[in-house]
Amino acid sequence: MTRNEIIEQVNELLAGEFEVEVSDITPEANIKETLSLDSLSLVDMVALLQVNYKVTIPVAELHKIQTFNDLYDYIEQNIPA
Repeated sequence: MTRNEIIEQVNELLAGEFEVEVSDITPEANIKETLSLDSLSLVDMVALLQVNYKVTIPVAELHKIQTFNDLYDYIEQNIPA
C-alpha cells in the first residue's frame, strides 16, 4: 500500500466515522481537534485503525501521534507487508 493510498483511505475512514469533511483533514492538522475526540472516541479511533490496517498502536506510542501526518507515518511504518 502506498503512502497516498494510506492517506486517502485513512481520511475517508475517519471523516465518515467522526462525521467531518474530508477537506478538514490535512496532514498538519491536530487529530484530536479536527475530529473533536475525547478520551473515549480516541480509543474508538485507535480500534478502528487497528482493525482496518492490522497495526497495533500501544498507549505509550499514542501521545507521539498528534497530527494526521504522524498517523500516516505510523501506519506506513507498521502496516504488515
